Formats: sequence, C-alpha cells, structure tokens
Amino acid sequence: MTAKTIAEGILRAIAIMLGITLLFYFLWQIQSVLAYLAIAAVVALIGSPVVYFLRRRLKFPNLLAVILTMLLLMGVFAGIIALFVPLLTEQGKNLSLLNIDDLQDNINSLFEEITVYLGASPEMVGTLIEDSEIEKTLVNGMDIGFIPNFLNSILEVLSTASIGLFSVLFISFFFLKDRLLLQKGILAFVPKSKESRTKNSISKINDLLSRYFVGLLIQIFVLFVIYVITLLVVGIENAIVIAFLCALFNIIPYVGPIIGGLVMILLTMTSNLGMDFSTVILPNAGYVFIGLVVGQLVDNFFSQPFIFSNSVKSHPLEIFLIIIIAGLLFGVVGMIVAVPGYTAIKVILKEFLSENKVVKSLTKSL
Repeated sequence: MTAKTIAEGILRAIAIMLGITLLFYFLWQIQSVLAYLAIAAVVALIGSPVVYFLRRRLKFPNLLAVILTMLLLMGVFAGIIALFVPLLTEQGKNLSLLNIDDLQDNINSLFEEITVYLGASPEMVGTLIEDSEIEKTLVNGMDIGFIPNFLNSILEVLSTASIGLFSVLFISFFFLKDRLLLQKGILAFVPKSKESRTKNSISKINDLLSRYFVGLLIQIFVLFVIYVITLLVVGIENAIVIAFLCALFNIIPYVGPIIGGLVMILLTMTSNLGMDFSTVILPNAGYVFIGLVVGQLVDNFFSQPFIFSNSVKSHPLEIFLIIIIAGLLFGVVGMIVAVPGYTAIKVILKEFLSENKVVKSLTKSL
C-alpha cells in the first residue's frame, strides 16, 4: 500500500464524515419542515380510511373525496378549538385572571383549607419547608404574577403555529390526493434492486399505522366518555371540554394519564373556589379521582391491549419497554412516536432481514 493510497483513503474518510456532518446540520436546520411532513403523514394516515370509503363505497371522484375529507378534518379541528373557548372563559372567571390579587387570595385560601383539613396549619407547613425553595411561595403567599406573561407566550406560540397549520394542511392534501407521493419520494433514494421490498414495506407500514391511529382515536373517545360522565355526575361546568382535554393527554404514554388526571382534579377544585372545602371541594375531587381510576383501568386492560394487538401487532410488554427506552433517550416526544416508529422499523427489518433469527422472533406476528 503506497503513501498515495493511504492519503486518498484518509481524504475519502474525511470527505464522508464532512458530508454526514453537513447532512445532519442541514436536517437540523429544516427540522420544522420535517415536523410538518411527519404531522401531515399522520393526518393522511388518519384521513385515508375516509377517502377510501368515499371512493370505493360512495363512488366519489378522488379529488372530491380528498376535499371532503380535508373539510371534515378541518371541521373537527376547528370544533376542538371552539370547545376550549368557553373553558378558558369560565376558568378565567373562576380564577379571576383579570385580578391577580384576587387569584392569589383564592389560591392561598384553598391552600390554608387543605392544610387545616389535614390537621396541620400553614405555620407548621412553613416550618417543615423553611429550608426549601418554595418557602416564600407557600408561607408568604403565592407569587402568580407570571400568569399574564404565560398567556402572552401562548398567544405568540399560537400565532407562529398558524404557519405550521397551513403547511400541514397543504402537505396533507397532496398526500391524500396522491397516495403514492410519499412513496415516490422515498423510492427516489432507493436502489433499483430494493424498490420492490421498499414498496411492500411502505404498504405494510401504511396499513398498520392507519389502524394504530384510528385505534388511538377510539382509545381517546372511550376515556372521553368516561370522563364526561364523571364530571357531569359531579356537576362541573364545561365537562365536555375538560374531559376532552384530559383524554387527549393520553396520547403521551404512561405520563399523559397522570398529567391529565392532575389537570382534571385541579380544574374541578378551581371550579368550586370559594365553597366549603370539606363538604364540596374535597368530595368532588374524590369522585373525579374515582372516575379517573375507572377510566385508566378500562384503558389499561381493554383499550390498549386491543390497539396494540390488533393494530401494530406487538406484545404489551414489548411496547412498554420500547416506550420507556424512547422516553429516556428522547423525552416526551420519543414516548409519543415510540410505537409508530418501532412498528415501521419492525416492518422494514422483516422485509429486508427476514432470515435473521432475532428479526424472526420480533416480527413473527406481522
């Protein structure tokens, strides 16, 4: 091996590493566009059964079926947004968001009632936490002046999200109109000899993920019904909106139900601010907690096994481990995309490495 050959090899390796670095840098810079494409692909997967029904069963032209499907999805989205208007208005009144001093007094009073009911006092609690960072918050009063700034931040996010919403809708329309558009884009980077297997993988992934996302909607709907019944029995205003919001948190595996439950209990308690704690606030919160437990039992023992076994065809323990690992590596976003991502990887491995012993074991149900 000559010095020239060694030098060429080193230069080639450096060029490859530089090219990979530039590629990752480019992908990082356009991460918002990649996110739009991913969300649009999910929307297309959810809408594809509707397009299929309109085309095959009702004999609609493809373009008309896609337009009606997009209008339906936009109507559902607009309806969801509209549902939150009365919730924000009502909670704004309940929490006196326009008067920070009143809000501070109400929450401090609620805190005092809780501590007294538990047999303690604010002074005792203050003594226990005197060395903690929250001493000033609980003992001297809660500083909640951050709320207006937080609301302003939300408005800024919403204004920025409008661009993303338009982009997602635009891309979703063409994904639905031309079902092979995404496939053609992927095949452009695939060698000719691998095209057949790639097409099979894409078709299988589309089928499994379409069923998964439809199953996820069913899961959210079941929890929504249970939560609505619970809140209506307790007599909470805007029960439908609160129930939908808390059911929607279940998109985040394992962590989402906890967040949703805390939000539901908090909204239940704040809806009754000013009423007696022991006879009104605490019993209502207890009934809501029972409803949450019932909803999670139904979800964990019926809804989730049905979705995992009939959509992505993976064992619940397998899914559990994948979600935990993805959460540790990539946080909440990793937990959300863990199941669809793992499903896609399994399909690809089965198509291209079907003879491997480990792959056979993991993909035998596909």
